[in-house]
Amino acid sequence: MLRRRVSKQVEEEEEAKTTSEYIVDRDPACELKESDTDDSSKSQHERQKDKLLQKKKEKKKRKGARRWGCLDVCCWFIGYVCVIWWFLTVLFNAMPSALPQFVMERMFTGPLPDPPGVKLRKEGLFAKHPVVFVPGIVTGGLELWEGKPCADGLFRKRLWGGTFGEIYKRPKCWMEHMSLNNETGLDPDGIRVRPVSGLVAADYFAPGYFVWAVLIQNLAQIGYEEKNMHMAAYDWRLTFQNTEVRDKSLSRLKSTIETMVQTSAGNKVVVIPHSMGSLYFLHFLKWVEAPVPIGGGGGPDWCASHIKATMNIAGPLLGVPKAFAGLFSAEAKDIAVARAIAPGVLGNDRFGLQTLEHMMRVTRTWDACMSMMPKGGNTIWGDANWSPEEGYACMKSKFAPDEHQVSTKIKQESAVDIGPHGKPFAHYGRMVAFGKEAAVLAYSAILEKRKGSPKMGSRNGKLHLNASCGDVWTEYHELSWDDMEDVANHDVYCADDLVGLMERVAPKLMVRGEENWGFGLADDLDDPKYQHFRHWSNPLETLLPNAPEMEVFCLYGVGILTERSYIYKVSPSTDTCNIPFRIDSSADGDSEGCLKGGVQFVDGDETVPALSAGFMCYKPWKGKTRFNPASSSSYVREYNHAPPTNLLEGRGTQSGSHVDIMGNFALIEDILRVASGQSGDEIGGDRIYSDLPTWSERINLKL
Repeated sequence: MLRRRVSKQVEEEEEAKTTSEYIVDRDPACELKESDTDDSSKSQHERQKDKLLQKKKEKKKRKGARRWGCLDVCCWFIGYVCVIWWFLTVLFNAMPSALPQFVMERMFTGPLPDPPGVKLRKEGLFAKHPVVFVPGIVTGGLELWEGKPCADGLFRKRLWGGTFGEIYKRPKCWMEHMSLNNETGLDPDGIRVRPVSGLVAADYFAPGYFVWAVLIQNLAQIGYEEKNMHMAAYDWRLTFQNTEVRDKSLSRLKSTIETMVQTSAGNKVVVIPHSMGSLYFLHFLKWVEAPVPIGGGGGPDWCASHIKATMNIAGPLLGVPKAFAGLFSAEAKDIAVARAIAPGVLGNDRFGLQTLEHMMRVTRTWDACMSMMPKGGNTIWGDANWSPEEGYACMKSKFAPDEHQVSTKIKQESAVDIGPHGKPFAHYGRMVAFGKEAAVLAYSAILEKRKGSPKMGSRNGKLHLNASCGDVWTEYHELSWDDMEDVANHDVYCADDLVGLMERVAPKLMVRGEENWGFGLADDLDDPKYQHFRHWSNPLETLLPNAPEMEVFCLYGVGILTERSYIYKVSPSTDTCNIPFRIDSSADGDSEGCLKGGVQFVDGDETVPALSAGFMCYKPWKGKTRFNPASSSSYVREYNHAPPTNLLEGRGTQSGSHVDIMGNFALIEDILRVASGQSGDEIGGDRIYSDLPTWSERINLKL
């Protein structure tokens, strides 16, 4: 805009100068003399005047012509694409139903495979066992039943799921209604948000983005209907026990399963949890056996009488490092990358829009997030000197390691741990490291450096008063500068340290966390303390039910880089109301674990590492162990990720991604076969593509 004004001013000055020169050249004296001259001289002056007027017209014409900029080109390009897409869509829908697929098959893709439901129906398989779906965190819809005046007109409208329109229309009102009471973990006064019921609760997360819809459709193709399918919707923000306290969700699930068995000629139920739903149903298995009032009073034989199989899809059975990062700094890989691309945007307070701070304030009231904190401590996840996945090379086309990579012998070279593959060890066991050096140096070198290095400069006082931070207040603002600096000066945090670290930076959150969740490893499962419900969702602190015929499946994707550990730094803007710690997105390196953007990666489904999703079924639950005294059969079924090959595949029929795997044809076929009566051995038993066997052998766990 300023450039245009300056250009306009220069043009006006040039025109004025030219006009003034013309007037000076033709002063009255000259004109008087010229009047006495001949007609040819007079015509010469007229021609000069005409030329001047013509130049002025040309300048005005050029001035009126609009120049095309980058924005104009982009807008027109988007417009053309939209028009062409609309035209092709109309043409596509106007064709006979079979013609578009026929054209695509002939021209691009070849014959498409039959969906699993169609394939198995041709084989003569039909519905037999009732099916119960247990959705995970955030995938189930939530609707408003009572709210504040700002939510007028939203009765029984979705606040979570669907179009998410209210986030944009009234964001502060939406956050107020999606938050829980920070003391009780239940509803705030005057607000009631409840789970949507029925299959529609989680068939689609948003318009066009399926979660359970593809699986439901394939089940329908072998004869399933709503009478023998059930979506066990629950409020995924609450602790698992509080879903029973407030909504009686566990009691209703128990009665539903009992009814489905009775109305299906005694056929037991196949339960299919996804993501955090695996932990929720693990809690249910102990709750239903426990005596009232703490449990459902079903007795020790209830599961044996009612459950045929539990088919955990992408279950974070041992937790996910990403859950800690979300609670600690309200970020993960994608947020850190966004911060690097557009510094300051996510924490900008110019319009009171401190996105991450608002996100942290809301999500830290969702106690269920703590259920996915890493479990088992250093025994499972490793410590500062070792981890089960050391030797994994993420850049290899196949994830099976070479023979020389299996060894985890550490070579000390320039104070950096160098593996036999010639690259620095990833040190996945250092789940949080402040600074890249703390992530790559030998731990002995870190301890030596810690002795001689000066601590960060101390500043007095609290980070902020509550009132100064207003709506974006978090528990960080109750802490002093000394507290924050002491956290960073510790350098390295392993799995055993994460709960203590969260207790320092989020004490109110962890008071509720300690009451409801267990993150450790039980030495003696017969100890009466493990009868408390806080241990029921931790597979390392509880027993599988007394159900010898029940089968347990761990079904998950592999072949995608998945977050395992993080490199942090102190935020440069800790003198504002921003979160004082953030992932150091500038930390990259040539390590075996592909250190990118401050994150170390391993094999998994992009959310859950393969170790967390598969270890329990591969080792602690395999055969008769102290975790599986009834010797229930367990199976590991991995699905190697392959991106979609054409547009007709949508999000992919071979995807191993955490949510997209719900449309994986191989996974759906396995589920349909079990639901129609086949056993785990009949569908092929274990199928493993990752290094899970090697990693499992490195974990020294008493069985």
